[in-house]
Amino acid sequence: MTLRSTGQSWALDIALAQGGFDALHPEAKGTLEQLGHDHTDFDKVFALVKSGAMLPKAWATVAGQAEERAAHHEANGFARTAADLYVRAAVMWGRAQYSVFDTTDPRKAAMRERANHCVERIGALREGRVRRVVLDFEGKHLYALLHLPAGEVTGAPAVILGPGMDMIKEDYIHAAERYYTSRGMVALSIEGPGQGESRAGGLTVDLTNYERAIGRYIDHLATLPEVDPDRIGMFGISMSGYWGSRAAATDGRLAALAAFEAVTGDFRTIFERAQPTFKNNYMFMAGYTDEDAFDRELVARMPLGDLVEQITCPVLYGIGEFDELTQLEQALAGFERIRAPKEMRVYENEFHPLGGVAAEVFRLGAEWVERALAGEFAEPGRDVRYYVHRDGRTTDGTANPTWWLGAVPAQIAEARAAGA
Repeated sequence: MTLRSTGQSWALDIALAQGGFDALHPEAKGTLEQLGHDHTDFDKVFALVKSGAMLPKAWATVAGQAEERAAHHEANGFARTAADLYVRAAVMWGRAQYSVFDTTDPRKAAMRERANHCVERIGALREGRVRRVVLDFEGKHLYALLHLPAGEVTGAPAVILGPGMDMIKEDYIHAAERYYTSRGMVALSIEGPGQGESRAGGLTVDLTNYERAIGRYIDHLATLPEVDPDRIGMFGISMSGYWGSRAAATDGRLAALAAFEAVTGDFRTIFERAQPTFKNNYMFMAGYTDEDAFDRELVARMPLGDLVEQITCPVLYGIGEFDELTQLEQALAGFERIRAPKEMRVYENEFHPLGGVAAEVFRLGAEWVERALAGEFAEPGRDVRYYVHRDGRTTDGTANPTWWLGAVPAQIAEARAAGA
């Protein structure tokens, strides 16, 4: 753990006890519902939590309840009801095991087994349309879930669903079916280096191996008869918006990228200004116990910088006006550097989870990727920007907040001038 995290753990406990999850991640419940959590489960969990140490037990308790109910319905022949409950149980077992930051802890492995069991039942109840994928990667393994449309499918567009740094592949089961396979697309929800089962197997994240992992997943998708290898895109939130940007810049096979809440600015913001759990998590993902070494060897070298100039596929970015992990000025300055066909949406008064607009964002991202893979949005010089107001209005032609009164912060102006 970091020194700041150790010293401030009491503050996080007070925030959880007094304000629940919303105190740490404003309006995040809306986003978690898009990731398969039912709001009643979520409320049950946080009714049991008064400190961070209580999280694994709370998630495991309510996960077990959902799984038991799922098994009841399965035994009585209600396959769809059972599958829906297994999804709820799987994501909660995933939260429970995520809360244990020790890959050797047998409790973490036991909760992972419960999540895997739930996924196996989902696949069986949905006629094999949800399947585990395990790939060799640089001496270790990557783990993913393949989501297939109903019926016979060949040569369909495919999307890689990229998780944030504290997410797992199971988090996209609900979204994959609702937004992609229902539209005839193939979806692959992934865990990259440092995440989920990949991290449990000893695969840590470094500066460049996540984009190579995305390339490995593209390799796999390209071999499937269900997939058109020329129409593979990516939808990512939070850190996978960062990793997806790196992949789009280094692997020309990625044909479209929709990235929301992408962490694309100065990494001192996420690792020094934001709540200390973020740094704890990333140090665990990267296999660091020495905070000074982590700062010196990784953090200072993470910003995308000029790399985004190498992106060639159409991209869509969306970010909250007050995202805690990326200052808006930095996000817009980075957007200025992109030369590929691009689109930016800034959501008024939203924070990092984009919880107030989550349902809109997940649907928009899916529809945008589908259209991009069909050949739209690829015209050279495309530069579309919106400022999305809280009251339902949208200002076209600029992503700059209206309260800036037309003034442009220096770092945005400098990036614009450099790209002119």
